[in-house]
Amino acid sequence: MLSPRVELISADIGIVDSLPDADLIIHAAASTDAAQYMTRPLEERRNIQAATYNYCRLAPKFHAHSSILYVSSGAVYGVQPDNLLKIPESYAFGAIENLPENKRDYTFAKREAERAIIDLGVRHGLSVSIARCFAFVGPWLPRNQHFAIGNFIEDGLCGRAITVKAQHQVVRSYMHADDLAEWLLTIASDAKPDCPIYNLGSDDAISIRDLAVLVAQEFGVKTNLPMITEAIIDRYVPSIDKAKNKLGLQIKIDLPSAIRFTVNALIN
Repeated sequence: MLSPRVELISADIGIVDSLPDADLIIHAAASTDAAQYMTRPLEERRNIQAATYNYCRLAPKFHAHSSILYVSSGAVYGVQPDNLLKIPESYAFGAIENLPENKRDYTFAKREAERAIIDLGVRHGLSVSIARCFAFVGPWLPRNQHFAIGNFIEDGLCGRAITVKAQHQVVRSYMHADDLAEWLLTIASDAKPDCPIYNLGSDDAISIRDLAVLVAQEFGVKTNLPMITEAIIDRYVPSIDKAKNKLGLQIKIDLPSAIRFTVNALIN
């Protein structure tokens, strides 16, 4: 139940002409459904851009004294090289063309949105920051989309064997939603006109195959793991040293606990 002090406002940030007063802004208006970026990529790209550009048009008038956090994505970096175990904020963006087709428009739009947010600080002196988010787990994560851990948990809830389809190495890392919330608020509090940028996620890498085994053990179900037949390594793991060193942030919930907490929240 929401506190009576919480007011929900139904509006489209891409077209509104005014904004409510706020000390803290977290701009997270974007779809992350990979299927939509395959079927209507230009529309999804324009939605992200409109949501950011219109906000940036209004922010100098309505949020000139607010702390503004833009929720971006680790996707802006492009393809993570095989030999780079953890990608830092200083990594130069890779070519859009090297990305899978369903990720190109999302990546392009997020890069453009970051530029617009940075410009709020440079041109207008607003206090802004950017969080480049990676992968997460928690009870509100969709369990029927492209999020592997969400799909694995859904399989476990239904008593099905957990199946990995990729025949190449896939490496990810996962932060629990409780840590995510703390990190978002802390990064938001560091907003400045020079727009500090932080990676947000876990740096504890795990292969998707090992993740499937970990989730399967939680439910007591079997796994279906294909043989590795391709030499590709799909890695998506951040360096979070900057947030740790500058903001004192830490990962408080390890992955096994994060999975257990998520499952308990869903079944109780």
